[in-house]
Amino acid sequence: MASNVYLVRQRISRLGQRMSAFQLNLNPLKEPLGFIKVLEWIASIFAFATCGGFKGKTEILVHCPPANDNKTIIATFGYPFRLNQASFESPLHVNACEVFWKDHVLIGDYSSSAQFYVTFAVFVFLYCIAALLLYVGYTNLYRDSRKLPMVDFVVTLVVTFLWLVSTSAWAKALTDIKIATGPSIVQELMPCKKPGVTCYFGSVTSMGSLNVSVIFGFLNMILWGGNAWFVYKETSLHSPSNTSVPHSQGGIPPPAGM
Repeated sequence: MASNVYLVRQRISRLGQRMSAFQLNLNPLKEPLGFIKVLEWIASIFAFATCGGFKGKTEILVHCPPANDNKTIIATFGYPFRLNQASFESPLHVNACEVFWKDHVLIGDYSSSAQFYVTFAVFVFLYCIAALLLYVGYTNLYRDSRKLPMVDFVVTLVVTFLWLVSTSAWAKALTDIKIATGPSIVQELMPCKKPGVTCYFGSVTSMGSLNVSVIFGFLNMILWGGNAWFVYKETSLHSPSNTSVPHSQGGIPPPAGM
């Protein structure tokens, strides 16, 4: 028992000595492993920024006698896209056609897909920073360790899969958001079904940035999927350790470079 504790303390001490020996080395950034990680870091920023910062509105025009002009009714929505909380409002809070429009809202709650996508992108952003710090500051520790490259490889595979899942879910939610804020809302609003009230769809804010967020989601998936190969090359699965080569054969293990 005492010997096991001693061995654990020894390993922790060695790890502490290695971690304290920070040496800036930018060479890994010139190689695929580090360069792609920089691209992943940038792509993750665009992914959560284009989705999380969106604000928009949809407008309908309401006409009712005896007035001959159309009243504009607006519903404002944005991230995290809880449309069922986005109520309609008329300019100057006038109850057009004797309807209290704040009692009427858009249809649907797409916050789960949107928040999953944005939160995951933020975690990826933070992981890329940690990985780049490891690559450029503790290059020798990464190369000499058998566990760190393996952990990096497993995380890369998991992140690739989660990019596929989160982006697909967000793309489906975005399609539903476009429908819920488009011309179909005219048929869904109860006041528009009242006798004498005529509603026309006005306009909706362009969702180009949200389309871009979906594109960056799939781009991230491609980047992480491609990077899996370069991370795999750093693991012991691709480059066996020195101990795995029989000394009687005089074999020389291949170098494990970044």
